[in-house]
Amino acid sequence: MITRKSKTKAIRNQKVKTIPWDSAAFLKTERDISDYLEAVFEDGDPALIAHALGIVARAKGMTKIARATGLGRESLYKALSPGGNPELATVLKVMQALGLKLKVAA
Repeated sequence: MITRKSKTKAIRNQKVKTIPWDSAAFLKTERDISDYLEAVFEDGDPALIAHALGIVARAKGMTKIARATGLGRESLYKALSPGGNPELATVLKVMQALGLKLKVAA
């Protein structure tokens, strides 16, 4: 007879399979990208903004964005990584390459 205790133990011993989450895979339309970046910019965290731009650049093709900005692909990966600290000029070049505009509102 299977007791509740043995069922619980069996469930605890099962391994949970996980897969890595890649936000870039879900940014398929311009609207997806716009909504994503709008939410990130509302948060205001500079590191999150840089990381989000990196995700969008990957969604669009990092090599293509690197060519459009005149920057090296590896440099962009590094600058737009979670630990990166890109210069404002880099951020603006990436945004321009992505067809985005930085808008200030009061």
